[in-house]
Amino acid sequence: MTKLLLTLLGLCTLGLCATAFADHERYDDRRWWRNGWEGERKEEFRDGPCRVKLESKRDEFKREIKCKDGRGAWWRGEWKDEFRDGRCRVKQDVKRDEFKEEVKCD
Repeated sequence: MTKLLLTLLGLCTLGLCATAFADHERYDDRRWWRNGWEGERKEEFRDGPCRVKLESKRDEFKREIKCKDGRGAWWRGEWKDEFRDGRCRVKQDVKRDEFKEEVKCD
């Protein structure tokens, strides 16, 4: 009986951890637009003190994360970058309290 309870407790703990990580990976991943973001879609939500906006149109994706005074931001520093990822062109404009990313695919 004790082994069964410990096994069930372990499985429940693993299930809770997996769901907690799944939400964070949805927009924090470098290639977030490849995970089910086809077609038109718009999403806005909060992640702690930050506001997150995700938008997609056909072969165009935008992600904007704003954190008041930089609190809660997972990035550090400021930069602008343009690069290709496969058939997609990615532009990033990052400031201390704002992360903007545009992806356009051919």
